[in-house]
Amino acid sequence: MIRGDELRERLGVLAGSRALILGVGNVLKGDDGVGPLVCEALAGKIAARVMDAGTVPENYLRPIIEASPQFLLVIDAVDFGGTPGAIGLFTPDQINDVAFSTHALSLRLFIDVLRTDIEVDVLLLGVQPVCTQLGQPVSAPVQESIQEVTAVLGAIFPVVDQVAQRASHLS
Repeated sequence: MIRGDELRERLGVLAGSRALILGVGNVLKGDDGVGPLVCEALAGKIAARVMDAGTVPENYLRPIIEASPQFLLVIDAVDFGGTPGAIGLFTPDQINDVAFSTHALSLRLFIDVLRTDIEVDVLLLGVQPVCTQLGQPVSAPVQESIQEVTAVLGAIFPVVDQVAQRASHLS
């Protein structure tokens, strides 16, 4: 499980890059909606491209390929055996070892297909779900993780106006 400064440090590699953040999940199934909920919170508020792929990331292969990101950060609910709301960062090679997915195409296969068209570094940010049953709300631990991930990514990818405002406050 990673939090706070460690999360900021590990995701810091994305700073200044052509990154794309891809949210995966179903908002109607409680904690499974973590990816889309992070995307909703970030849309238009950061200097990185944000896509909500819902439960069908394979439908977004062409837009991702056309965007040609240097880094792809996939955010999803992942059962990696952590405590509820725990955040994990995984490489594609680790995905089959730790992750279960509720999506039609496995995330590993999705990444492999994507990499046949473009060179892209990929990280999976997984949040340990509590409940992924239809009609359930997002659990409190996962809601806290959504807020933390949103804050960290907001700091890593500040919009230009925010950068200018920070610079003017320092002078």
